[in-house]
Amino acid sequence: MAMNLSGSCHCSSVEFRVVSKCPYPYMRCYCSICRKIGGSGGYAINLMADATTLEVVGEENKTHYNAVIDGSPSQAERHFCSRCGAHLWLWDPRWPELVHPHAGAIDTPLPSTPETVHIMLEFKADWVEVPEGPGHVHFQRYPDMSIKDWHKSKGLYQT
Repeated sequence: MAMNLSGSCHCSSVEFRVVSKCPYPYMRCYCSICRKIGGSGGYAINLMADATTLEVVGEENKTHYNAVIDGSPSQAERHFCSRCGAHLWLWDPRWPELVHPHAGAIDTPLPSTPETVHIMLEFKADWVEVPEGPGHVHFQRYPDMSIKDWHKSKGLYQT
């Protein structure tokens, strides 16, 4: 079954609910946008959910940022709390049916992942040490496999 996720910002001014068929927080993105906006360990972890199920309480306390890539604003909207600055989710009009909640904003216990995929390593900060060995897969840029495809390949896609 698809998983109901609840999330919030640090100050609780924004709370949200969304339904995800891909709730495993398996992919760490080390691009400069994710690591600077998301903070954490030099990377961000985004999930994938059905945008039509997104319910927001405290919408008036939320704003978004369009990162500049190669001199132009990205279409992707990175939503965050305007009071505490917590990153909440990403939405991109090129894939309007999807929303990508930031795993760190999710309050619902998430399932443990059988594998960690490290992406955009070409852009990681020098101080970040990326785990190696069994259970860790590495990509210099984006992998060919989507979040949905990865979940399906591991038998974890929830219908």
